[in-house]
Amino acid sequence: YEDNMRSIKTQYKISQKNTSCHTGIIGSYFIEGHVPASDIKELLEKQPDIAGLTVPGMPAGINVPGMEVSDEKANFDVLAIDSNGKSSVWAHYE
Repeated sequence: YEDNMRSIKTQYKISQKNTSCHTGIIGSYFIEGHVPASDIKELLEKQPDIAGLTVPGMPAGINVPGMEVSDEKANFDVLAIDSNGKSSVWAHYE
């Protein structure tokens, strides 16, 4: 448990545009925001050469884990962030 999440986000080089409300660390990877469990499982199975996964901001919808405050599905991307901070789409949800 860490009270100073800014220091964790800085340590893992999570840029402001890729931040969200929650940060978790699994092995050498960060998980930022409401990343679906299926994407985390895939990350751990494939062990790609990336720094982590993020769902920037806080999209809300029945398909966003922990953010089911709307009866609608959210349109959002899970982004893979490489060690240089460059993002690419890991998964897209509608």
